[in-house]
Amino acid sequence: MKIAVVGSYGVGLTMRVPRMPGAGETLLGGEFSDGPGGKGSNQAIGAARLGADVSLLTAIGADAFGRSGQELWATERVDARKAIVVDGAATMVGFIVVEPNGENRIVIAAGALDHLDEVAVETFRSEIAAADVVVVSMEIPLVAVLAALRIGREEGTLTLLNPAPAQPLLDDAWNLIDIVTPNQTEAPILLGVTGTDEDLAQALRDRTSGSVVLTRGSAGAIVVDDSGTQIVAARAVEKVIDTTGAGDAFTAALAVALAEGRPLTAAVEFAASAGAHAVTISGVIPSLPTRDQLETDDLFITSASLGAADAFGASNDL
Repeated sequence: MKIAVVGSYGVGLTMRVPRMPGAGETLLGGEFSDGPGGKGSNQAIGAARLGADVSLLTAIGADAFGRSGQELWATERVDARKAIVVDGAATMVGFIVVEPNGENRIVIAAGALDHLDEVAVETFRSEIAAADVVVVSMEIPLVAVLAALRIGREEGTLTLLNPAPAQPLLDDAWNLIDIVTPNQTEAPILLGVTGTDEDLAQALRDRTSGSVVLTRGSAGAIVVDDSGTQIVAARAVEKVIDTTGAGDAFTAALAVALAEGRPLTAAVEFAASAGAHAVTISGVIPSLPTRDQLETDDLFITSASLGAADAFGASNDL
C-alpha cells in the first residue's frame, strides 16, 4: 500500500494575546508556541501512521525549520528524500495571532514553496508511478498541482485532490481528478458558483467526471460517484478539543482506505473516524491517529451530533 503526497510543509508560530494590538502598539502578555504544519506534511504523516508506505514531495529552506521537518519525517517514517531544499529561501511560516475568544488572524509567508514547480514534480514521477494513490493539496503553486495530477493520470495512479486552500483551478486540471474532497466553503470557490450542497456536489461531478466527497461538518459528507449520491453520517465524539488537524486526518485516512481497495463510501466512513479522533486531541501532529487507535477507540457512534461538527474536513493546519 503506497501513497505519494505532493504538498506543503511549514511551521506555525502562534501568539495568544489578551486582545489585538492597535497600529503601532506593542502589547505584553502573549503566550507563544510553535509547531510543524502544512497540509502535505500532515497528510503524509497521517497516512504513514495508518500503515501506508508514504513518499512526500515538498519544498523547504536550508534553515532550522527545514531541518526540523526532515527530522520529523524520519521519525514518522515518511520518505521525503525528494523534498526540494532551496538555498536563499525560507521554509514556509505562518504567523498566527489568537484572541481569548478563539478568533485568529493568520499571515503566511510561502518562501521555499514558491519554488515547487513542474520541473520539481517531474523528479517525483517514479514515486507517483509506484503509488496506489497520489494526494495533492493546494498550498503549493497551481503549476505543481497540475503537474502532479497529470503525472498521476499518465502513470495510472488514482488522483485525490484536497482543494485547500480553495482557489479556481487551471482548466487543464479538471479532467485529471479522480476524487475531489472540498468542504462547503471550498466547493463554490472551485466552481465559481453558489448553490445547495447537493447541487454543488453534482456540479463538481459533472465538471470532473470523477468522484466527489463534499464534507459538511456535523451534516456528514455527500458522496457522488458512479453508483449515485449517498450521505455518510458524521461521527460523534464526547468532547471536541481542537479541530485544527481534522481535515488532514480525514484526507490521510481516505487515501489509505482507497489504497486498500475499499469502495469510496466505506473509505469515507473510515476517514470520518480518523477526523473524529483528531478533534479529541490538541495539536495537529499529536491528533493524527494510528491504526490501532482507530480500531480500539470506543469514542465513536454512528449518529451525528454537535460534537461531530468538525470531524469532516475542518482544517486550519498551520
